[in-house]
Amino acid sequence: MRLASRSAAAALGAGLLLHAAAGLATADCRSRPAAVGWPAWDSFAGTFIGDGARVIDPSTPNGRTTSEGQAYALFFALVANDRARFERLLRWTEDNLAAGDLRAHLPAWLWGKRDDGSWGVIDDNPASDADLWIAYALQEAARLWDIPRYAALGQLIAERILREETVVVGGLGRVLLPAPKGFMPATDTVRLNPSYAPIQLLRRLAAGSISAESTAQWRAQIGTTRRLTIEGAPRGFVPDWVVYQAGQGFRTDADTAGVGSFNAIRSYLWAGMLAPSDPLRASLQRALAPMLQVTARTGTPPKQVDTRTGSGIGSGDAGFSAALLPMLSSLPG
Repeated sequence: MRLASRSAAAALGAGLLLHAAAGLATADCRSRPAAVGWPAWDSFAGTFIGDGARVIDPSTPNGRTTSEGQAYALFFALVANDRARFERLLRWTEDNLAAGDLRAHLPAWLWGKRDDGSWGVIDDNPASDADLWIAYALQEAARLWDIPRYAALGQLIAERILREETVVVGGLGRVLLPAPKGFMPATDTVRLNPSYAPIQLLRRLAAGSISAESTAQWRAQIGTTRRLTIEGAPRGFVPDWVVYQAGQGFRTDADTAGVGSFNAIRSYLWAGMLAPSDPLRASLQRALAPMLQVTARTGTPPKQVDTRTGSGIGSGDAGFSAALLPMLSSLPG
């Protein structure tokens, strides 16, 4: 797998989330009674979810599917209290991305039409952000709908994430790798995506862990995610990708030249959606305030930011604006 390919695919997964965010930004996103409709969700599902509950990204060749798309759809189905569609999404994900068994395999991140004309997994390297959201959605579905098998499956996936997608790096601690393979160019160096590990999800998975050791490993990532977000964005603009080397600290990712765009915009969304009581909320929002200042000055968030200089390029679409709404709404006055 080429890193450039993963960068592009991650952006596509983020693009689906941002499209949904634009439509759902003004909606009440608490879990709803079954009888209450949610037109924004119905519109998203009708546009992007095909027969068999496959989330289709129309911007990709032949309408490919990413595990991120499946994961976000599971979350929105949970919020919509759409149990039937949640189960169908889960079943398609398990059957097609996890070789029929999510208990034994993390889902492959890319599925679609292959070069030989057949349809199936194109790259089986998982995407850890999708895996986090799937584990989270399952554990919350178990709690809200009282379905024990969802809790058990969510815990198994969470344990596999810890084993296969986290690593301890000297001077930083335990971090979430973007995937099991391809993101440790050296034993002391990792390539990371700051938007992959929302602190909310880390806290929930820590609370739902099956052992004290697992709880400690999830909690450790809360601190490293805070450092990744703040120290990886010294000017207050989050990059899509950043490199950390033990003994050297964070440095600009050469492949993406420190640009923050479709991936990074999610970091502002996660920070804005932290509970007011979260002890990290204030420090994260304070560190990321420069993006809000630029947006207030220009009227729209930039589509790309050179995080080394803070200069913006182009204008982000409605999804970018929606991603900043939670942080903007938390400002005093």
